Amino acid sequence: MSNKIPVKNIEPGAEKLETYSSPTAQDGVTKTVELYASRKKIYVKKITGFFHGIRRYTLWALMLAYFAICWISINGQQLVHFDLPERKFHVFGITFWPQDFFLLAVTLIISAFALFFVTTLFGRLWCGYTCPQTAWTFIFMWIEEKVEGSRNQRMKLDKSDNDISKITKKGIKHLLWLSVAFGTGLTFVGYFYPIRELVPDLFTYSANGWAVFWIAFFTLATYMNAGWLREQVCLYMCPYARFQSVMYDDDTLAVAYDASRGDPRGSRKRNSDYKEQGLGDCVDCGMCVQVCPTGIDIRDGLQYECIGCALCIDACDSIMEKMEYPKGLISYTTEHRLQGKESHILRPKAIAYGVLLIIMTGAFFNHIFGRVPLELDVIRDRGSLFQLNGLGHIENSYTLKIVNMTDETQRVAIKVDGIPEVRLATRSEITVKSGEVYSLPTIVEAKPSLLPSSSNEISFTVNSLDNPDLIAHSESRFLGARE
Repeated sequence: MSNKIPVKNIEPGAEKLETYSSPTAQDGVTKTVELYASRKKIYVKKITGFFHGIRRYTLWALMLAYFAICWISINGQQLVHFDLPERKFHVFGITFWPQDFFLLAVTLIISAFALFFVTTLFGRLWCGYTCPQTAWTFIFMWIEEKVEGSRNQRMKLDKSDNDISKITKKGIKHLLWLSVAFGTGLTFVGYFYPIRELVPDLFTYSANGWAVFWIAFFTLATYMNAGWLREQVCLYMCPYARFQSVMYDDDTLAVAYDASRGDPRGSRKRNSDYKEQGLGDCVDCGMCVQVCPTGIDIRDGLQYECIGCALCIDACDSIMEKMEYPKGLISYTTEHRLQGKESHILRPKAIAYGVLLIIMTGAFFNHIFGRVPLELDVIRDRGSLFQLNGLGHIENSYTLKIVNMTDETQRVAIKVDGIPEVRLATRSEITVKSGEVYSLPTIVEAKPSLLPSSSNEISFTVNSLDNPDLIAHSESRFLGARE
């Protein structure tokens, strides 16, 4: 216990760099630690390959769907429209109401389990191929590469003086970024404000103030996230990067470097016998780092910053091909495979996630396709048990709440059964508007001599006279004393 830990007092406002001597280092050796590291811009090198091709088609398909769906209409109704003022949500021809809000919770639960299931099997497949942040970032990077040139050209441009050429290129780039961001914000709001009305309203200065605000907000958010923050969103803002390790195990597919094959690293001539030099397959070219959108070195092992985009695989394979070495030095693999052990795709955790996902998804779609957009709720008057009318019949009072969740006004007929000769003493036909919750006080009467018991089960039925397929039922109790 002779070695003491060096302590240094840092006053507020002092330099954010600390220099200290390591107790285990040789005399005179010091280390400098930057306590608050500023962001270093990442210049991503363009690369092509198998996984890059998959991502390109996947992301373009998602982008096309995002920008096109809101323009598609069926029978005059936008294919996807979240009508907040009317509290109606039109999704692929089905209209949902606030009464269906629990379906949103179910959808989120299913999405979470789908993410857990895919991550357990294939790692961060979502981040690398379908995440909106990844999609828009790659679009912005593509624009940047087209305007400013290759990786080396962009680095040289940023270091150059602010001349006309640099200002022009930067201006064009940011103008194109803002154009894409504006289209993104406009389209997003178009899912809440009918897009065919929003566009002309916006350009004739008659759009709702809130619509303009949200377009501006999402334009700025897209521009900042995809243009400026980029990997910072994945590293510091996205919670998925932090809790993904809970879902990983030794059989999870992830992008990894085969150290047993690649190390020791070192440069060499193409046709040289590198094994005699004591070198592995890695030529230490740094291509895997140059193409990484988060700026990490995959050779350092599995890191939370890795989004599983596989660009490093394409880059490494291209070098292996040039060197005439076997591909796969960097690949989608598992820890067990890297250790020379057998890897298993089906394992208890993955099976559990899969089974739960199938059950929940099946129940969800069964409810969706079996859903009747007409609901009936019967509330019995608890203020009185029953009463006798002038004809000597027993009466029970109820309140019927009829919900019309269709897009049209419905004429509905009401009937009651369950007791011989039971009937409604009030209206049996009403008109319910679209989206209306109609509250109808109702009296049911029956002859005392025909009551099976003092407490009897009865059934109310409402059916649409305009659409015979719309039928709803509800049960209640009828109380009375037999003669």
